[in-house]
Amino acid sequence: MAEKDLCPCGSGKNYGDCCEPVIKGTGKAASAEALMRARYTAYVKQEIDFIINSCEEGEKIAEIDRKATEDWAKNSTWHGLKILRTEKGKEADEEGIVEFEATYTDKGGLRDVHHEVGYFKKINGEWLYSVGSVKPMTVVREGAKIGRNDPCPCGSGKKYKKCCGR
Repeated sequence: MAEKDLCPCGSGKNYGDCCEPVIKGTGKAASAEALMRARYTAYVKQEIDFIINSCEEGEKIAEIDRKATEDWAKNSTWHGLKILRTEKGKEADEEGIVEFEATYTDKGGLRDVHHEVGYFKKINGEWLYSVGSVKPMTVVREGAKIGRNDPCPCGSGKKYKKCCGR
């Protein structure tokens, strides 16, 4: 199987056999985790309607900023989804929790991790995203640390400690 055919969600399955039917509406997510995987894949594939329509209706959908969601999806390079834990959320359940990390690089080149605990509900036999709690992440510097006596990276010609490092 060619790598380009693999589903972005990290399941190891072909996209057409994994998240595509859920995103395109020809199949339903069998679990809260399956819906979470499809939602991540929708960000990668820029399927904004699915992201919005897979949310619990009512106030939740009204609170979604479509443009911000679309900008985040389009202006990010998505590197992978890691499921950290699940609680309930199976076919026989009515509620579920999926804790996950989605790694991406923003348009400014900053690599980041979106760490969230997502809450899901099954309504009329269909899994929907209800609400999420975003976990703050520790920022990890990718480049070398600037020393106090190094030239300031702003280009002023001053030492870092006498310029931006104050």
